[in-house]
Amino acid sequence: MEPQLVGPSPAMIRAQLGEELRRVRQADYEAEYREAQDHIREALFELEGPNLREQLREELRQWFIECHDLVGRFPDYPEEEIEGCEVLFAQKTPEEVRAELDLAEVKVDTKKKEKEKKEEKGKGKKKEEEGKKGKDKKPEEDEGLKLAPSKFLTTINQGFLRYTGCWSEEDEAINFEQRCQLNLIKAEKRREVEAEIRLQVDELMREELRHLRLAIDQEETKTLKTPKSKKNAKQKKGKKEKDLTPERTIDSLYKELVLQGIVKKPQKVQLAEYSGDFCYLGAILRQQEIEPIPSMLDVRQNIALYAILPLGSQTVHELAPQVRSVLLAGPAGTGKKMLVHAICTETGANFFDLSPDNVAGKYPGKSGLQMLIHLVFKVARILQPSVIWVGNAEKTFYKKVPKEEKELEPKRLKKDLPRALKLLKAEDRVLLIGTTSKPYLADVKGLCKAYERVLLIPQPDYASRYGFGDLRCPAIVCSLLHPGLPLHPAVTWRWLIRKHGGMVTSSLDLSALAKVSDGYSQGSMAQAVKLVLSERRLLQLPKKPLCAGELLQMLARADPVYPEEQDLLKEWYKKTPLGKRKLQAEEEKLKPTETKDKKQQKK
Repeated sequence: MEPQLVGPSPAMIRAQLGEELRRVRQADYEAEYREAQDHIREALFELEGPNLREQLREELRQWFIECHDLVGRFPDYPEEEIEGCEVLFAQKTPEEVRAELDLAEVKVDTKKKEKEKKEEKGKGKKKEEEGKKGKDKKPEEDEGLKLAPSKFLTTINQGFLRYTGCWSEEDEAINFEQRCQLNLIKAEKRREVEAEIRLQVDELMREELRHLRLAIDQEETKTLKTPKSKKNAKQKKGKKEKDLTPERTIDSLYKELVLQGIVKKPQKVQLAEYSGDFCYLGAILRQQEIEPIPSMLDVRQNIALYAILPLGSQTVHELAPQVRSVLLAGPAGTGKKMLVHAICTETGANFFDLSPDNVAGKYPGKSGLQMLIHLVFKVARILQPSVIWVGNAEKTFYKKVPKEEKELEPKRLKKDLPRALKLLKAEDRVLLIGTTSKPYLADVKGLCKAYERVLLIPQPDYASRYGFGDLRCPAIVCSLLHPGLPLHPAVTWRWLIRKHGGMVTSSLDLSALAKVSDGYSQGSMAQAVKLVLSERRLLQLPKKPLCAGELLQMLARADPVYPEEQDLLKEWYKKTPLGKRKLQAEEEKLKPTETKDKKQQKK
């Protein structure tokens, strides 16, 4: 018998040593970079500072003289709020400034004339339209279906320009050790030194301009002030949220929510664990003018766009369209709660549970409910990113409350929750996520007002249940080379069997198993595999391989997702705002075909 190796292998030891050396070098290079920044900044102040200061003062004096000769008086010096003398050095002479003012007056006059002409034309068009009685009117296009220009283009262009200006011409082959570039540090620090010197020059030249005005024009100095924006005035008039707990600390509020069971620890689940396969028949269905059901990968992509990226990055949250709430609707066992925990795991967000069953009996009365909403949203804003979860979201917007649940008061949050969402600002990384398996029991208008985005969670199709069947696929080749890596997400039979310690052999017909398991959710599949692969059955696997009949026996005990339930979900989705838009688009497509058929029948 060969002795078994105990402990890490020599390759792993070498890899760990190499990683430690890289970290030590990284710390040394970072310290070297900081020292170079301070040294270069001090050198620029000593060497280039005096010359730059005198040059700026001479240019400002010359500009004062030219303006006095042209206008007959000294100009007004701008304040620091509009960047001081930097505004004056826009590479413009006094004559160019005067020409720009004349052009601005001409533009104002032309705009007034154009408005008057448009008003006259609009009155004439309205009379013509009234005469036609709306026969030739075309349906207005919905702005919601139009793609707005991306706000990330400016940052991408800035990064591209920075790369082309700084790094495109740099030869990195010389700098193999990746040490700091002194030329780049010098260029960056020169801008900082110029900005500081400009502030010093502004103070000196304001005094000099004041003395010149008193001596020559006998006037007092005036400063250019920034105009007050109308938006700020409107914001001041708006109502402010009252702080019900001004004297309490955040730690005490957080502790109270933990003791009440509102703040919970989320499960560690990666988003990669929820990922089925593509909808391969989608292109064929669209050719036949049939919109396919979204695949599991589509759901995963939308979760990343609406939840993970905005919560994980402050810049993405500020630039991307604000999404305050998301509703996940689908049959039971399709992984809705798993997605909520995956969002918290990927972003490191705090998890608040405001489900009707969890809130029942806590903070009674109107004042208690206001305190609960205030505590949750106050702690969520301060300790962001935060996820507020509402399980069984249809209960808060019940059409008719069942007799069994009247004592629990499931509709407590119906009014206060949408109001609290409206108070969230653009910089608050707080997301409300609701999950429901029976959304048709709730009022559609109230549910859609509270939740801005509605995502239907589908069942796994055949491709997702079976997994990879082609050995040429790179993912399965990677799994064969590295058995420890997951082959496919938790939807496929293959991955579930391996996860619970089983082995996939030729005696297990995965294709037949995937076909027969049509209509069952992911949760029922996982439960069946867990029940079959017990400790005793795992010991018997070498002599008695696993077969599909064992899994089907356990799977048959679970309730499938019946077609009637799927039809109810589809009919409910048609009543949502996005579902109505889809119906309108389909009706508009069918109109020209109907008119053609009528003409052919007449002929």
